[in-house]
Amino acid sequence: MATAPVSRRLNMTRDQLAAFLTDQQQIRQFELLFQTVDTLLPVAGTGLEYQADTASATANQALSQITALAQESSISSASAENKANQALELLAKLAAAVEGLQMAPPQREFKRSRHGSFYDTTTQTATVINTATAITFNATDLSNGVYLGSPASRIYVDTEGIYNFDTSFQLDKTTGGTDVFDIWFRLNGVDVTNSASRISIQGNNAEIFSSVNYFFKLKSGDYVELMFSVTNLSVELKTFPAAVPHPGIPSIILTVNNNIEGVL
Repeated sequence: MATAPVSRRLNMTRDQLAAFLTDQQQIRQFELLFQTVDTLLPVAGTGLEYQADTASATANQALSQITALAQESSISSASAENKANQALELLAKLAAAVEGLQMAPPQREFKRSRHGSFYDTTTQTATVINTATAITFNATDLSNGVYLGSPASRIYVDTEGIYNFDTSFQLDKTTGGTDVFDIWFRLNGVDVTNSASRISIQGNNAEIFSSVNYFFKLKSGDYVELMFSVTNLSVELKTFPAAVPHPGIPSIILTVNNNIEGVL
Protein backbone atom coordinates (compact mmCIF):
# COMPACT_ATOMS: atom_id res chain seq x y z
CA MET A 1 0.00 0.00 0.00
CA ALA A 2 1.41 3.44 -0.93
CA THR A 3 2.25 5.77 1.93
CA ALA A 4 0.57 9.14 2.36
CA PRO A 5 2.20 12.24 0.82
CA VAL A 6 4.82 13.86 3.03
CA SER A 7 3.71 17.39 2.16
CA ARG A 8 0.61 18.88 0.57
CA ARG A 9 2.92 21.22 -1.41
CA LEU A 10 5.21 18.44 -2.71
CA ASN A 11 2.53 15.74 -2.99
CA MET A 12 5.12 12.92 -2.78
CA THR A 13 5.10 9.74 -0.70
CA ARG A 14 8.00 8.27 1.28
CA ASP A 15 8.22 5.49 -1.28
CA GLN A 16 8.78 8.09 -3.99
CA LEU A 17 11.40 9.89 -1.91
CA ALA A 18 13.19 6.60 -1.27
CA ALA A 19 13.79 6.32 -5.02
CA PHE A 20 16.56 8.92 -4.75
CA LEU A 21 17.18 9.29 -0.97
CA THR A 22 19.33 6.48 0.38
CA ASP A 23 18.55 6.53 4.11
CA GLN A 24 15.68 7.26 6.49
CA GLN A 25 17.45 10.26 8.04
CA GLN A 26 17.44 12.12 4.72
CA ILE A 27 13.78 11.30 4.21
CA ARG A 28 12.98 12.56 7.70
CA GLN A 29 14.84 15.82 7.00
CA PHE A 30 12.75 16.29 3.88
CA GLU A 31 9.58 15.68 5.88
CA LEU A 32 10.48 18.24 8.53
CA LEU A 33 11.51 20.88 6.00
CA PHE A 34 8.36 20.52 3.90
CA GLN A 35 6.17 20.59 6.99
CA THR A 36 7.89 23.85 7.99
CA VAL A 37 7.35 25.28 4.51
CA ASP A 38 3.65 24.35 4.69
CA THR A 39 3.41 26.26 7.98
CA LEU A 40 5.38 29.36 6.96
CA LEU A 41 4.29 30.00 3.40
CA PRO A 42 0.85 31.66 3.20
CA VAL A 43 -1.79 29.79 1.25
CA ALA A 44 -3.41 31.65 -1.65
CA GLY A 45 -6.73 33.20 -0.69
CA THR A 46 -5.99 33.74 3.01
CA GLY A 47 -6.08 37.50 2.52
CA LEU A 48 -2.64 38.05 4.08
CA GLU A 49 -1.21 41.35 2.89
CA TYR A 50 2.49 40.70 3.35
CA GLN A 51 4.82 37.71 3.10
CA ALA A 52 8.50 36.95 2.63
CA ASP A 53 8.32 37.04 -1.17
CA THR A 54 11.96 36.31 -1.92
CA ALA A 55 12.19 33.33 0.43
CA SER A 56 8.86 32.03 -0.80
CA ALA A 57 10.02 32.15 -4.41
CA THR A 58 13.24 30.35 -3.52
CA ALA A 59 11.39 27.61 -1.64
CA ASN A 60 8.90 27.16 -4.47
CA GLN A 61 11.76 26.90 -6.96
CA ALA A 62 13.38 24.21 -4.84
CA LEU A 63 10.09 22.35 -4.58
CA SER A 64 9.68 22.45 -8.35
CA GLN A 65 13.18 21.08 -8.87
CA ILE A 66 12.63 18.28 -6.35
CA THR A 67 9.37 17.34 -8.03
CA ALA A 68 11.13 17.26 -11.40
CA LEU A 69 13.86 15.09 -9.88
CA ALA A 70 11.28 12.67 -8.52
CA GLN A 71 9.64 12.40 -11.91
CA GLU A 72 12.99 11.89 -13.59
CA SER A 73 13.98 9.21 -11.11
CA SER A 74 11.26 6.93 -12.32
CA ILE A 75 12.74 6.80 -15.82
CA SER A 76 16.37 7.85 -15.39
CA SER A 77 19.22 5.39 -15.52
CA ALA A 78 21.52 7.57 -13.37
CA SER A 79 23.09 5.91 -10.40
CA ALA A 80 21.46 6.04 -6.96
CA GLU A 81 24.51 7.92 -5.67
CA ASN A 82 24.13 10.73 -8.21
CA LYS A 83 20.42 10.98 -7.46
CA ALA A 84 21.13 11.20 -3.75
CA ASN A 85 23.72 13.95 -4.27
CA GLN A 86 21.26 15.97 -6.35
CA ALA A 87 18.61 15.53 -3.69
CA LEU A 88 20.99 16.63 -0.93
CA GLU A 89 21.88 19.80 -2.86
CA LEU A 90 18.21 20.63 -3.19
CA LEU A 91 17.71 19.81 0.47
CA ALA A 92 20.37 22.39 1.41
CA LYS A 93 18.77 24.97 -0.86
CA LEU A 94 15.35 24.38 0.63
CA ALA A 95 16.78 24.54 4.17
CA ALA A 96 18.23 27.98 3.40
CA ALA A 97 14.90 29.15 2.02
CA VAL A 98 13.04 27.93 5.11
CA GLU A 99 15.57 29.68 7.36
CA GLY A 100 14.93 32.90 5.43
CA LEU A 101 11.20 32.53 5.97
CA GLN A 102 11.65 31.96 9.69
CA MET A 103 13.73 35.14 9.97
CA ALA A 104 11.34 37.26 7.91
CA PRO A 105 9.44 40.10 9.66
CA PRO A 106 6.02 39.14 11.08
CA GLN A 107 3.07 39.57 8.78
CA ARG A 108 1.22 42.85 9.21
CA GLU A 109 -2.50 43.40 9.03
CA PHE A 110 -3.92 46.48 7.34
CA LYS A 111 -5.90 48.69 9.63
CA ARG A 112 -9.13 49.77 7.99
CA SER A 113 -9.43 53.53 7.52
CA ARG A 114 -11.97 55.50 9.53
CA HIS A 115 -13.06 58.80 8.06
CA GLY A 116 -15.82 61.36 7.93
CA SER A 117 -16.66 64.60 6.15
CA PHE A 118 -19.16 67.10 7.58
CA TYR A 119 -20.34 70.63 6.85
CA ASP A 120 -22.96 73.18 7.79
CA THR A 121 -25.14 75.24 5.48
CA THR A 122 -26.40 77.76 8.04
CA THR A 123 -24.88 81.00 9.30
CA GLN A 124 -23.73 80.48 12.90
CA THR A 125 -23.61 83.35 15.38
CA ALA A 126 -22.85 83.67 19.07
CA THR A 127 -25.54 84.91 21.45
CA VAL A 128 -23.13 86.30 24.05
CA ILE A 129 -19.72 87.89 23.45
CA ASN A 130 -16.55 86.33 24.92
CA THR A 131 -18.41 83.08 25.59
CA ALA A 132 -17.61 79.59 24.30
CA THR A 133 -20.07 78.53 21.59
CA ALA A 134 -20.15 75.10 19.95
CA ILE A 135 -19.97 74.91 16.16
CA THR A 136 -22.62 72.58 14.73
CA PHE A 137 -22.96 70.56 11.53
CA ASN A 138 -26.14 69.80 9.61
CA ALA A 139 -24.79 67.60 6.80
CA THR A 140 -22.67 64.45 6.48
CA ASP A 141 -20.88 64.00 3.19
CA LEU A 142 -18.96 60.78 3.98
CA SER A 143 -18.87 58.61 7.09
CA ASN A 144 -17.12 55.37 7.97
CA GLY A 145 -16.57 54.95 11.70
CA VAL A 146 -16.54 58.72 12.24
CA TYR A 147 -20.01 60.11 12.73
CA LEU A 148 -22.07 63.08 13.82
CA GLY A 149 -23.59 62.73 17.29
CA SER A 150 -26.10 64.55 19.43
CA PRO A 151 -25.86 67.45 19.90
CA ALA A 152 -24.76 68.10 16.33
CA SER A 153 -21.50 69.69 17.46
CA ARG A 154 -20.02 66.31 18.51
CA ILE A 155 -17.96 64.19 16.14
CA TYR A 156 -17.57 60.62 17.45
CA VAL A 157 -15.18 57.81 16.47
CA ASP A 158 -15.79 54.07 16.81
CA THR A 159 -12.17 52.87 16.65
CA GLU A 160 -9.08 53.68 18.68
CA GLY A 161 -6.35 55.48 16.74
CA ILE A 162 -4.69 58.75 15.81
CA TYR A 163 -7.05 61.04 13.89
CA ASN A 164 -6.47 64.20 11.90
CA PHE A 165 -9.21 66.83 12.28
CA ASP A 166 -8.95 69.34 9.45
CA THR A 167 -11.43 72.18 9.25
CA SER A 168 -11.99 75.22 7.04
CA PHE A 169 -14.47 77.99 7.80
CA GLN A 170 -15.90 81.18 6.33
CA LEU A 171 -16.00 84.29 8.54
CA ASP A 172 -17.93 87.51 7.98
CA LYS A 173 -18.42 90.75 9.87
CA THR A 174 -21.59 92.80 9.46
CA THR A 175 -20.45 96.06 11.12
CA GLY A 176 -17.42 98.32 11.02
CA GLY A 177 -14.48 98.28 13.38
CA THR A 178 -12.08 95.49 14.32
CA ASP A 179 -13.08 92.46 16.34
CA VAL A 180 -11.70 89.06 17.29
CA PHE A 181 -12.76 85.51 16.47
CA ASP A 182 -11.20 82.68 18.52
CA ILE A 183 -11.57 78.99 17.61
CA TRP A 184 -10.37 75.87 19.49
CA PHE A 185 -11.00 72.17 20.08
CA ARG A 186 -12.69 70.28 22.89
CA LEU A 187 -12.20 66.59 23.62
CA ASN A 188 -14.99 64.85 25.52
CA GLY A 189 -16.23 68.21 26.78
CA VAL A 190 -12.83 69.53 27.95
CA ASP A 191 -10.90 72.33 26.22
CA VAL A 192 -7.73 71.00 24.54
CA THR A 193 -4.66 72.82 25.83
CA ASN A 194 -2.95 75.08 23.28
CA SER A 195 -5.40 74.25 20.49
CA ALA A 196 -6.82 77.76 19.94
CA SER A 197 -6.35 80.12 16.99
CA ARG A 198 -7.25 83.83 16.74
CA ILE A 199 -8.36 85.93 13.81
CA SER A 200 -8.84 89.70 13.85
CA ILE A 201 -11.45 90.81 11.31
CA GLN A 202 -11.94 94.43 10.31
CA GLY A 203 -14.70 96.29 8.52
CA ASN A 204 -18.23 95.65 7.33
CA ASN A 205 -18.64 92.64 4.99
CA ALA A 206 -15.00 91.71 5.54
CA GLU A 207 -15.14 88.05 4.64
CA ILE A 208 -12.19 85.88 5.67
CA PHE A 209 -11.59 82.23 4.88
CA SER A 210 -9.34 80.28 7.24
CA SER A 211 -8.51 76.74 8.34
CA VAL A 212 -7.03 74.80 11.25
CA ASN A 213 -6.16 71.16 11.91
CA TYR A 214 -5.22 69.06 14.92
CA PHE A 215 -4.15 65.49 15.69
CA PHE A 216 -6.00 63.49 18.35
CA LYS A 217 -5.24 60.12 19.91
CA LEU A 218 -8.76 58.81 20.44
CA LYS A 219 -10.48 55.77 21.88
CA SER A 220 -13.73 54.26 20.69
CA GLY A 221 -16.62 56.46 21.84
CA ASP A 222 -14.54 59.65 22.22
CA TYR A 223 -15.90 62.82 20.67
CA VAL A 224 -14.39 66.10 19.50
CA GLU A 225 -16.01 69.53 19.23
CA LEU A 226 -15.02 72.86 17.68
CA MET A 227 -15.71 75.91 19.84
CA PHE A 228 -15.58 79.62 19.07
CA SER A 229 -16.00 82.98 20.76
CA VAL A 230 -16.24 86.55 19.46
CA THR A 231 -15.70 90.01 20.88
CA ASN A 232 -18.64 91.35 18.88
CA LEU A 233 -21.83 89.58 17.80
CA SER A 234 -21.41 90.96 14.28
CA VAL A 235 -18.65 88.39 13.69
CA GLU A 236 -20.19 85.19 12.39
CA LEU A 237 -19.59 81.93 10.58
CA LYS A 238 -21.21 82.80 7.30
CA THR A 239 -22.79 80.63 4.60
CA PHE A 240 -23.41 81.81 1.06
CA PRO A 241 -25.84 80.20 -1.43
CA ALA A 242 -24.77 78.88 -4.80
CA ALA A 243 -24.49 81.55 -7.47
CA VAL A 244 -22.97 81.48 -10.94
CA PRO A 245 -20.24 80.44 -11.31
CA HIS A 246 -19.63 78.87 -7.83
CA PRO A 247 -21.50 76.25 -5.76
CA GLY A 248 -22.79 76.92 -2.26
CA ILE A 249 -20.31 78.01 0.45
CA PRO A 250 -20.83 76.24 3.79
CA SER A 251 -20.06 78.14 6.98
CA ILE A 252 -17.69 75.31 7.99
CA ILE A 253 -16.30 72.07 6.54
CA LEU A 254 -14.66 69.38 8.68
CA THR A 255 -12.84 66.28 7.45
CA VAL A 256 -11.57 63.54 9.79
CA ASN A 257 -9.42 60.49 9.04
CA ASN A 258 -7.15 58.01 10.82
CA ASN A 259 -5.01 56.78 7.93
CA ILE A 260 -1.94 58.04 9.81
CA GLU A 261 -1.70 54.47 11.15
CA GLY A 262 -2.20 52.41 8.02
CA VAL A 263 -0.85 49.20 9.53
CA LEU A 264 -0.70 47.51 12.91
